[in-house]
Amino acid sequence: MSEPSDTPLLDGVHTPADLRKLPDSALPKLAEELRRETINAVAKTGGHLGAGLGVVELTIALHYVFDTPDDRLIWDVGHQSYPHKILTGRRDRIRTLRQGGGLSGFTKRAESEYDPFGAAHSSTSISAGLGMAVARDLAGRNNNVVCVIGDGAMSAGMAYEAMNNAGARNERLIVILNDNDMSIAPPVGAMSAYLSRLGSGRTFLKLRDVGKQLAERLPKALDRAITRAVEHARGYVMGGTLFEELGFHYCGPIDGHNLDHLLPVLRNVRDADIGPILVHVVTQKGKGYAPAETSADKYHGVVKFDVATGAQQKSKSNAPQYTKIFAQSLIKEARKDDKIVAVTAAMPSGTGLDLFAEAFPARCFDVGIAEQHAVTFAAGLATEGFKPFATIYSTFLQRGYDQVVHDVAIQQLPVRFALDRAGLVGADGPTHAGAFDVAYLGCLPGFVLMAAADEAELVHMVATQVAIDDRPSALRYPRGEGVGVTMPEEGVPLEIGKGRIVREGGKIALLSYGTRLAECLKAADELAAFGLSATVADARFAKPLDTDLVLRLARDHEVLITIEEGSVGGFGAYVMQTLAEHGVFDRGLKFRAMVLPDVFIDQDSPNAMYAKAGLDAKSIVAKVFEALGKNVAAGTVKLA
Repeated sequence: MSEPSDTPLLDGVHTPADLRKLPDSALPKLAEELRRETINAVAKTGGHLGAGLGVVELTIALHYVFDTPDDRLIWDVGHQSYPHKILTGRRDRIRTLRQGGGLSGFTKRAESEYDPFGAAHSSTSISAGLGMAVARDLAGRNNNVVCVIGDGAMSAGMAYEAMNNAGARNERLIVILNDNDMSIAPPVGAMSAYLSRLGSGRTFLKLRDVGKQLAERLPKALDRAITRAVEHARGYVMGGTLFEELGFHYCGPIDGHNLDHLLPVLRNVRDADIGPILVHVVTQKGKGYAPAETSADKYHGVVKFDVATGAQQKSKSNAPQYTKIFAQSLIKEARKDDKIVAVTAAMPSGTGLDLFAEAFPARCFDVGIAEQHAVTFAAGLATEGFKPFATIYSTFLQRGYDQVVHDVAIQQLPVRFALDRAGLVGADGPTHAGAFDVAYLGCLPGFVLMAAADEAELVHMVATQVAIDDRPSALRYPRGEGVGVTMPEEGVPLEIGKGRIVREGGKIALLSYGTRLAECLKAADELAAFGLSATVADARFAKPLDTDLVLRLARDHEVLITIEEGSVGGFGAYVMQTLAEHGVFDRGLKFRAMVLPDVFIDQDSPNAMYAKAGLDAKSIVAKVFEALGKNVAAGTVKLA
């Protein structure tokens, strides 16, 4: 191995194979360069900064010690994967992160052979890793499988289900617990590092197995006494009793920023011919960048920012954010009703419930990354007369669907689901897009489904949910800014299952469900330029559906088009079912349902994504002319 020169080391590292040519002594300098490159890239693109900065040394150590991509390296969630992307042949594209046509903000199998498993929602890495380890053994291979999971992700039940299975099977599997909140670990120091290095060594691991075999031959009373003494000592010296009980060999905690501690431990666990091992690594989120280190959320998610000051770009618009409007509306309602409580699954700031928690700390509950528990916990609150708002991203609620069915819907409990991030979400891409909730909730008997067309409607719909006390309800609203409508002083409950006419017209009817209403109004303006008068209606409710409104639109118009920010099988399907049951199609109605296409749409700006999805004003106009048997070309209408 050659000694490092004054040339930036990172310039010579195009793949992990290049990294492994460096001497150990060069790695701290490489870490400095990798951290700087990560900061500069995210400053240009925005994204998840703090998590990546916290694992710079760990990322280098893992690719240095393990033979990736033959050895499988799985990053849970993927927020921390930017340094990994830089080291695995994607540095030249790192400033396209989360942009249209650019790199995903998460690991993605289609993007690189160094991403063996796509990550998005948390707590999947150990399950996937165990699957890979079993497949390796079945195929007679000998590669390593390494899963990196954060302490937050470790709070989810799925992680423990996987560990329980892995411990019972005894496959060779390595789990790195990245503890960046000090939520589990005692203080880290030289003695801890020494014990971890000793505890991960082959001699210790083999000796422990011999000890276990010997214990099986001892009288049970003596065996129990020794076991209690060992566990008591281990709790003081090494920790990890829980993981040991699940069948993992535990070593740690070790300093995740000290390569002198990381490298020998990782080499030991790599070479250990033994069952599953958990390495407990303590890191600091935002490490090495002062603005991130001192930020309350450690710069978990940022927009573009100035590297020198850390100041993030402010929106040029004064329009309020839907998330904030929801939180403010809920706070107003909670001041009038002390039965209102709020539940979030590890997303207090993302859902706006951090504001609710400031106002009502005893009535706001963050249950961690545990959507299944969140739903049933809310159901339990509802049985005792409280009014729980389970405030969960649309895409995250999918993780608690069985609980929604059995613990809420079947029992007709008035849990109020507030589904943030409905529709397409921009830079986070398909993993965070709320595309399916109308379909997966609408099929459940008794649910009330609402979608806010604008920020004023959101305020009224929060009040409506408060008033619904005999069945479950769900309110969906998007990420981002409202359209700037006049805001009401307070919410007024809407009549359940009743929509509204926003603009009266003639031949064409546009029936919107959600925030595509603004695009429908634009489309109506464009249609008017062609001499076509369009009625624009806001459904407000998908369930119960305003049947009278639907039938009136069908009766009085030649063309009826529904528009929604959801998948096939949602609002448009309910309208079509109603029209079919009432024999409307027999009278020659031209009906079209505009939904998200049957593909996962990659990250881009929201406007670009909706244009690609065919749900903008231009696409609505084109759909009208398609229904009429015409098309729009070069600004004129031509017969098809």
